[in-house]
Amino acid sequence: MIKKLIGIALSLALLIALTSCSPGGKTVTVGAKTFTEQLILEKMTTFILQKEGFRVEEIQNLGSSAMRQALTTQQIDMTWEYVGTALVTYLGEDPIVDKNEAMKRVQELDKKNKISWTNLTEANNTYVMAVKPELAEKLGLETLSDLAKYVKEHPNELTFGMETEFANRPDGLPGLEKAYNFDLPNNQQREMEVGLYYSAIANDEIDVTEGYSTDGQIEEQNLKILKDDRAFFPSYNVALSINQETLDQYPEIEKILQPLEEKLTSDSLRQLNYKVDVEGQSVERVAQDFLEENNLLD
Repeated sequence: MIKKLIGIALSLALLIALTSCSPGGKTVTVGAKTFTEQLILEKMTTFILQKEGFRVEEIQNLGSSAMRQALTTQQIDMTWEYVGTALVTYLGEDPIVDKNEAMKRVQELDKKNKISWTNLTEANNTYVMAVKPELAEKLGLETLSDLAKYVKEHPNELTFGMETEFANRPDGLPGLEKAYNFDLPNNQQREMEVGLYYSAIANDEIDVTEGYSTDGQIEEQNLKILKDDRAFFPSYNVALSINQETLDQYPEIEKILQPLEEKLTSDSLRQLNYKVDVEGQSVERVAQDFLEENNLLD
């Protein structure tokens, strides 16, 4: 989930539509946002549906708002979306930490938009705070409560790296400080562009970094994610959202994609992102390998 919203940066007329040919008369359009994780999810969906005889049209590189518009106007049939993004950004609701409650609320509210949500996955692309494992061991950091306690006792020791949005939004640092009862001094905060905090922590320019739970760089650097033991960060679990009309026409899609949904976890997506973003493998290769390794193309 969470990725920084890009907005309607591309008009639908300029999108690159890739048509993947399969035999048969069943045709669906699958959409993907601009970042690696979305492209992998879209490609895996395409491969599975092709195996089941669907002709799949792929629309990629949509901003979040453009994706939502394409779905609600039936320019795409389905996409993988983050429950927290739908709840807060598209539906105007307050964040809900509990993933099942968040999913239930989104399903209820999206009925009027004729959008169905199938099955909630265990893949939660929410905010995380991470440190190098050697620092965690040295300071005894396992949870965010441990981190908050250490900051309160040593307020000028640890430097935090984060994007500007995280430093100011209520489900970012301000809310984190309130939930865990600590106050990070301004001189211990380093604001930077999305993703640059990973190079900063690698170079020991910061001690604690903001991140997203499925980022491949966490895997690359073997960073330790501190447990959100007070369940502060909202749920951004990924789930398939699909036009109700499409699901009514092809009800088998839910059953076809359920085995994939069951395999999606934060760890598995982080590893897949790592293979593309760090190792340089192609999205197609990574998607194909994952499906084959999990017997999803049998």
